[in-house]
Amino acid sequence: MSSPSSSSAVAAIRRTLGGWLAAPEADSRRASLPTVMLFLAPALIVYAGLTAYPVLRTFYNSFFNVADLASSEFVGLAHYAEVFRDKTFWAAVRNTAIWSVIGPILDVVVGLLLALCLYAGVPFSRFLRVAWFTPVLLSYVVVGIMWVWIYNYDWGVVNGMLRALGLGSWAQAWLGDTRFALGSLVVTHAWKWAGFNMVVCLAALHSLPSEVLEAAELDNCGWWHKLTDIIVPMLWPTLLNLYILAFIGKMKVFDLVWIMTEGGPVWSTETVSTYVYKRAFNWNTFDLGYPSAIAVVWFFVVVGFVVFFNVLFRRRERMEY
Repeated sequence: MSSPSSSSAVAAIRRTLGGWLAAPEADSRRASLPTVMLFLAPALIVYAGLTAYPVLRTFYNSFFNVADLASSEFVGLAHYAEVFRDKTFWAAVRNTAIWSVIGPILDVVVGLLLALCLYAGVPFSRFLRVAWFTPVLLSYVVVGIMWVWIYNYDWGVVNGMLRALGLGSWAQAWLGDTRFALGSLVVTHAWKWAGFNMVVCLAALHSLPSEVLEAAELDNCGWWHKLTDIIVPMLWPTLLNLYILAFIGKMKVFDLVWIMTEGGPVWSTETVSTYVYKRAFNWNTFDLGYPSAIAVVWFFVVVGFVVFFNVLFRRRERMEY
């Protein structure tokens, strides 16, 4: 049986050890907020200076005539009224809509076909996997310049192949003809991003339950029915996510168009982003007010589609689960 003095000594040691063990946790709790703010401060400063302030300034400029950075004239909603009467703006909206609706379909379909080839084990699959993914790593500047050469009327690869096959009458000025310019850009964009979709689809294919595919083979299911009735329905959530990501990205397409055509010929490849840039910096008149109004209108259009897709996915998840 221990004495009272020894019991008090043990209690004192426990209190001391408990204080030592609890002290770091308490200090970390007291220092957590300043520490977090210290680490977040550089990112917040960059975000505020390069993202938040330009967005707020764009909203502000849309209500003014900004012919001089030092002075501006308030015009209210006049710029917004002009936007909806601007025929060039609606041509840019039409072209951007084609990019956003048709382009992602081509991206996803090509990526799925490439993934199926690798999944089936075609010869040189390791080399093809690297070769097909390489365009994703290239910048838009490199891709744009390279495909301008490919589409060249006199010595481009496309027209050269057509002439070699005896189809010289099909040779076109692909980027100089209003009928083919936008489609040529869509094909170029699909070539660049097909590798990314291929990797995602290939990962999804490898995650499919093997027993389902084996059962289809035991039932002598043909490759076409196996693809359309089993593989594609099971990959549908992945394909839909890829389509939505591509859709939102193409609503803001700028760099490839600017490098290859600058919106021409005759506005046939003009997108909303390139039109905003032209009205703000590339025309003889300097006025940031009107292009800011276009940017604000398109900002709400893109945000509206993002909200729509989020609501659509939430409803589908509730229906499934």
